[in-house]
Amino acid sequence: MDRQESSKLNNYGVAAARPLINIVFSWSLEDVLNAHLYRNQVTKIPDTFSTVTSYMKSFIPSLVEETHADLLSSMMNLSQAPTLEILTVKTSKNHGPPKDLFYDVTCVGTYVPQVGDLIALTDIKPKCVDHLNGPRISYLIAYVHRSRDSNLSILSSKHIDTGRYTHIKSKTDTLFAVYLLNMTTAVRVWKALNSKGANTSLTKNLLQPQANSSQGRNSCSICFDNEKCYLSATFHAMCSDLNDSQKAAVLNCISLSKCNHRNTIKLIWGPPGTGKTKTVGMSLFAMVKLKCRTLTCAPTNIAVLEVTARVLRLVNQSLDYGKYGLGDIILFGNEQRMKIDDHDDLVDVFLDYRTKILAECFAPLSGWKHRLASMIDLLEDPKEKYAAYLREKRRRHNEGEEGDNTRMTMLKGVIMSLINGRNSTSDDDNDLMTFEEFVKEKFDSIGECLKICMVNLYTHLPTSCMSIKVVKDMITALDLLNSCKCLFDEVGFSNERMKLVCILRSLRSFSVPILTDEKEIGNFCLENACLICCTVSSSSKLYTKGMKPVEILMVDEAAQLKECESLIPLQLPGLRHAILIGDQRQLPAMVKSKISEKAVFGRSLFERLVQLGHEKLLLNVQYRMHPWISLFPNREFYNHRLQDGSNVNKKSYDKCFLSGKMYGCYSFINIANGKEEFDRGSSQKNMAEVAVVYEIVASLYREFTCTKKKVSVGVISPYKAQVDAIQARVRKYSANSGTSDFALSVRSVDGFQGGEEDVIIISTVRCNENGSVGFLSNRQRANVMLTRARYCLWILGNEPTLVKSESIWKKVIVDAKKRKCFYNAEEDKDLSQALAPALVDSSSFREVDPAEFLSKPLSSLSLTGEPQTSSSSYR
Repeated sequence: MDRQESSKLNNYGVAAARPLINIVFSWSLEDVLNAHLYRNQVTKIPDTFSTVTSYMKSFIPSLVEETHADLLSSMMNLSQAPTLEILTVKTSKNHGPPKDLFYDVTCVGTYVPQVGDLIALTDIKPKCVDHLNGPRISYLIAYVHRSRDSNLSILSSKHIDTGRYTHIKSKTDTLFAVYLLNMTTAVRVWKALNSKGANTSLTKNLLQPQANSSQGRNSCSICFDNEKCYLSATFHAMCSDLNDSQKAAVLNCISLSKCNHRNTIKLIWGPPGTGKTKTVGMSLFAMVKLKCRTLTCAPTNIAVLEVTARVLRLVNQSLDYGKYGLGDIILFGNEQRMKIDDHDDLVDVFLDYRTKILAECFAPLSGWKHRLASMIDLLEDPKEKYAAYLREKRRRHNEGEEGDNTRMTMLKGVIMSLINGRNSTSDDDNDLMTFEEFVKEKFDSIGECLKICMVNLYTHLPTSCMSIKVVKDMITALDLLNSCKCLFDEVGFSNERMKLVCILRSLRSFSVPILTDEKEIGNFCLENACLICCTVSSSSKLYTKGMKPVEILMVDEAAQLKECESLIPLQLPGLRHAILIGDQRQLPAMVKSKISEKAVFGRSLFERLVQLGHEKLLLNVQYRMHPWISLFPNREFYNHRLQDGSNVNKKSYDKCFLSGKMYGCYSFINIANGKEEFDRGSSQKNMAEVAVVYEIVASLYREFTCTKKKVSVGVISPYKAQVDAIQARVRKYSANSGTSDFALSVRSVDGFQGGEEDVIIISTVRCNENGSVGFLSNRQRANVMLTRARYCLWILGNEPTLVKSESIWKKVIVDAKKRKCFYNAEEDKDLSQALAPALVDSSSFREVDPAEFLSKPLSSLSLTGEPQTSSSSYR
C-alpha cells in the first residue's frame, strides 16, 4: 500500500485495521457457515514469549477465529437482526476500485448503525441465511466507518451497481441493510497487535516471569518511602475507613506517581465483597490530588461508570471552591450505551457534555470574552449605553414612521434630558425604558450569562488551565453580581459597582483557548485532564497525535479481559506503570469459539501473570456476605485467606425474610423430580425449579407487603432459557422493582458479575441420570453465583445429578449436609403445592396457579397428562 493510498484510508479510519476487514470480506457465505474453517490454524497461546513480536503475533489467529465465530453466531439469528431500508447508494469521493469500494448511503428505519457495524446488503428482509444470496445480490457485506443520522459511509466487500440504487423507487429494486455484528473492539485489538513504533516499555515485562519478585509490590523503595512521607498527614485522614490491606494497596498505587526509575506492573487481588471498587476509587482520588496523569479502564461501561462515580464522590467532598477541580476528571464513551442521562452525578465530567459547554464559553462573539467585556462596558459607562439604546430606538422609529415629527421631538427631548442629567421621559412614551429600567434589564441579562459562563469555566476547565486566583476572583465577582442586582437607585451602589468593575477588569487577563470545533475542544480536555475514565476498548482514542502522555494505567476488573484487549491501553505513549485489579477466580472474558477457547484466547493478562508467579497484593477482608454464606467459598476458592468484616459479624446482620429453617441464611433445596429440557435454541430450562423460584419470590413479596421491610432479591441461573422462563413467571413482581422497597432482579451469571443483593436464589437447572452438568461445573462461574448474597443464599438443584457430576456442586451439597443446611422441597407445604403442576409435562399444559391445579379432580386428567374433558383451561 503506497503512502497516498494509506493517507486516503486513514481519512476513513480503516487503514490500520484494513487487513482484518479484508479477511472478513474474503469469506464466502459457505466459509462463514463453516464452524471449522480455522480449526487447523489456531494454536494454543503460550505462557511465555521470547520477543514482543512473537507475543503480539500469538493472538492474531485466535482473534480472526473469534471474529469468524461472532459472524457465524449472528447468522444463526438473522431473522431477528435489526434492518434498515436503503434509499440511495452513491460512490463516495474516495471510491477507488477494485479494493476501495467506498459508498455513501442514505437509509430509513429504527436501527441506527454505529461505526464499526458489519452489515449485509440484501434484496429482501432476510428470514434465513439463504436470503443473503438473493436473485440480484449474492452475499455482499459492508463495514460502516461513518454514521450520521440517516447517512452512512460504508466500505463494501463487492461492487454495488449505483445506477440501480441512485434513487430507489421500484419495489423490485428494494435494498436492505441487515446488522450482523460490531467489529469495533476486534478492529482496535488488531491495531494494537500490529502497531508499529508503539510504546513497549511495559509489554517487555509481560514476556517472562520477573526475576525480582518485588516487581509486584514495592518496585522502588526510594520512591515508595518518599511518597509515603509526603502523604503521611493527608493520606491517613482520607483512608481512615480503609482496612490494612486496602491501605497497603492504595499506598502501593501512590508510590508509582513519582517513580521514574523503572516500569512496573502491579497486581491487586480483589475477591468478592472485599471493597475492590472502594480501593480503586481511593487510589484514583490520590492520583488526582497528586496531579498524576492517570487512565483508568474497565471491560464494560457499567464497571467504568461505577469506578467514576466512586472517585467523583470523593473528589466532590474535597472541593473548596464550587466545582473547581472537576475539570481534571473526564469520563468518555458512547453516550447511548453508557446511558449517561440516567447518571446525573456523572454528567459534569462526561466529555461530550463538557465539550458542548466549553464551546459556548469559548465562542468569540457570545462566550466568556464577549460577556465579560459587555458587563465591564455597562458598569463603566451606563449612560452611554442608555444613549446608544435611545439612538437605536430613534433609528428604528425613523425607518418605520419618518413623518411623525411629534415622536422625533420627544426622542430628542429624552436625549437632551439625559445629557443634562435628568433621568425622565415623556409621559406619553410607553415604549421606552427609563434609565433605571434599561440598566437593570441589561445588568440582569448580561449578568446571568456571565455568571453561567464563570461557573461553567471553573467547573469544566482543567486546573492546569485556570489558576486558583482566577477562580477566587470569579467567585467574588459572582457574589458582587448577586449583591449589586437591586442597588441601582441606592447610595451604596457606586462603591459596589466600582468593586465589581475592579474584579472584572482583573479577569481580563484570563483568556480561554481559541477553539471552536468540538472535536478540538474534546482533545484539549483529554490532553489536560489528570484522570481519564473509559472502557479498555475506547482507550484507543487516546492514540491521537499530540496527546499528552499518560503516566499510569489502572485497569479494574482486569481478570475479565482477554489479554490481547489489555494491550490497547498498555502501549499508550509515555505510559510507565500499570496496576491491574481483579480476581482470576471469578468469571473470565467470554469467548464464543470453541477453537479459540481451547487456545486460551479468553485468558486474561492478570491470570497469566499470576500463573507465572507475579506477586499480588490481596484485599483480605470481605464486607458483603454473612459468615455462614462466606464459609464455603472462602475455604474452596481462597484457602481461608479471607476474613469476615466486623459489619457482617454483628448480630444485626442476621436477617430473616421468611419463616422456617429452610429459609435461613444458607441452604440447599433439593428439587427431586424436576426435568431439564431444551428450549427452542440450545439452552436448557427446568420448569420445576421455575415453579419453586416463583413460590419463594411470591412468599417474599407477601412478607414484604406485611412487614414493609426493604429487601432486594436476585435470581441467578447459568442458562438463558431458565432466566427467560423465570423472568416470564415472576414478571408481576419484577414490575414492582424500582417503585417500592421490594426489588427483584433475574439475570445470568455473567449479568450478576460484580452485583450483590440481600437474598440470592440460585437455579442450577440440571437434572439427569448420568450427572452431566456441562459448563455449570466451571469453578469460576460457581464462585460468582455463591458470592452475590448479603444475608441469605438459597440454592436450588437436583441432588443425585450434582453429586454424580463430581463437580464443585457435589462439594456444595456435601458441605450443606455437614452443616445441616440441606432440605427437600417437598418438606415445605407451599413448595410441594407449587411443584405439582410443574411436574406434569410442560409441553402439554400451560402454567397455572397451584391452587387452581389442585382444585381439579385427578379423574379429569389422563395418564399422558392430556385433559379428558373438552375443557381447554389447562392448554
